[in-house]
Amino acid sequence: MQIISDLSDMIEEEVSDADKYIKCAISKKEEYPELANTFYKLSVEELGHAMALHEQVAAIIAAYRKEHGDPPEKMMWVYDYLHKKHINKLNGVKALQGSFKETK
Repeated sequence: MQIISDLSDMIEEEVSDADKYIKCAISKKEEYPELANTFYKLSVEELGHAMALHEQVAAIIAAYRKEHGDPPEKMMWVYDYLHKKHINKLNGVKALQGSFKETK
């Protein structure tokens, strides 16, 4: 399903942006604390976007299952691969966000 691929690309972009923003927050924390807080908030928002898109992917897969049964094995393999990749990067971003908050 092309929509799953498209949404996966969008999720990747959102998580990458969240990573970029939290790294900016950490690097600017001492010199520009207000800017750093803005970057932190942007990072959190980007992860929220990623989660909203992920919920839509899960809903599409659930609707497909209800209507057609299990999705094709290749499609699920790709989805599972990308999902694990996104989760690993997301967890790294959350760890950076946590370290930013701890050192405030």
